[in-house]
Amino acid sequence: MEKIRDTGLIQDERLIFEEGGKGRKGYSLPRWDIEEVEAKNFIPPRLLREELQGFPELSEVEVVRHFTRLSQWNYGVDSGLYPLGSCTMKYNPKVNEEIAGMFYHIHPYSPQDLTQGNLKLMYELEDFLTEITGMDRVSLQPAAGAHGELTGMLMIKACLQNRGEKRTKVLVPDTAHGTNPSSLSMASFQMVGIRSNEKGMIGPEHVAQQMDEDVAAIMVTNPNTLGLFEEHLKEIAEIVHGKGGFVYCDGANLNALMGIVKLGDLGVDLVHINLHKTFSTPHGGGGPGAGPIAVKKELAPFLPIPVIEKYGEIYRLNDDRPLSIGKIRAFYGNFGVLVRAYAYILSMGAEGLRRATEMAVLNANYLMKGLKGYYDLPYDRPCMHECVFTDKFQERYHVSTLDIAKRLIDYGFHPPTIYFPLVVKGALMIEPTESESKEGLDRFIKTMITIAEEAKENPDLLREAPQRVKTRRIDEVLAARKPKLRWKPKE
Repeated sequence: MEKIRDTGLIQDERLIFEEGGKGRKGYSLPRWDIEEVEAKNFIPPRLLREELQGFPELSEVEVVRHFTRLSQWNYGVDSGLYPLGSCTMKYNPKVNEEIAGMFYHIHPYSPQDLTQGNLKLMYELEDFLTEITGMDRVSLQPAAGAHGELTGMLMIKACLQNRGEKRTKVLVPDTAHGTNPSSLSMASFQMVGIRSNEKGMIGPEHVAQQMDEDVAAIMVTNPNTLGLFEEHLKEIAEIVHGKGGFVYCDGANLNALMGIVKLGDLGVDLVHINLHKTFSTPHGGGGPGAGPIAVKKELAPFLPIPVIEKYGEIYRLNDDRPLSIGKIRAFYGNFGVLVRAYAYILSMGAEGLRRATEMAVLNANYLMKGLKGYYDLPYDRPCMHECVFTDKFQERYHVSTLDIAKRLIDYGFHPPTIYFPLVVKGALMIEPTESESKEGLDRFIKTMITIAEEAKENPDLLREAPQRVKTRRIDEVLAARKPKLRWKPKE
């Protein structure tokens, strides 16, 4: 790679793609079997142009080489460990991609009589998710986790209105996911923050101090963003329920609980589930995702419409729900994501899902144990699916979390999540997931230890990292203030 870069071949290829050559074409379309119609009959002439000024003309092989090279420069979970804490970037079986592809030809406006298989699949997936979470009813419609949060908060608001109550506040711990405050705000609630205790958990006494008849709900993340299980959640739920409030759980970290703990048994009233994190849809790359919402009986009448009902052996979409919050999207869920989750759950079975949880927790604790002493561990206790370190030990050498992350790139690893959660200064948030082997974890641990030693002996090496990559460290302040968001042809 170094030789190629030194000879300028990569730079030359990039110039070829941006400049091209006159008369080249990167496509070959078949003849139309329909009568050609002038575009100007449908589109105003002022919006038409005969050619794209300044755009490169490229051959097919130049286009293929360009995008193949981009894919080789990219890093993905198929390339190696992708330890983004709180994001669950794990390997997902490719067979589930193939199965989802079998359904892409079905149009969302297809008659229900011709989509009974689809409706049955979604109906059964709802059953699976109610069993896994310990809830009573599920809607598969939300498009992602934050969309599920908003849906849940709108349902709480509707239920309170149906009771004749107007509550304005929602309690949010400092260890909750960052989208929670935005979701409750969009539902016209006001956030009341709760500080975690010295163990990194929510203290029931803190909830009791803030809980009154004006509080609609508490939004908890369990396991929380420190990777710790909220041990007092059942007691907290009793406090909140005692004042007539609801317990909302951000279930994005369900991969640390499924098959072992049912959130419904802990007093949770509603929870969203990130299918694109726990149930076999590749995470990242801009989507799509799915954030189904699972609720207890009291909230079920307020689920968005339509809901899937079974009448004998027939499945129907039911819009006749007078207490519903209404539609939250045009069609019923991101169906391909639902298919992947359905296939994953069926192939894994109850024992497989539990085993995945056990391995996710084991891997995180193994990694935490291996790095303890080399990096500061602010909460020295068993973690769940992820662990959080800080750069406190490296600060004395003027090495920061960002420097450590950049140096990891030189060793061929994607960095973990950094500077989150915000309650930990200089956080390194690492989630190995269940899909990594012991040998892979050992390589990561060894690399992190090496970087810790480099911080002592040669801190400049970290501050100048990464060096073994196509693009060196960028000016992040300049990139934020003057971003280049689109390609522009040369003038």
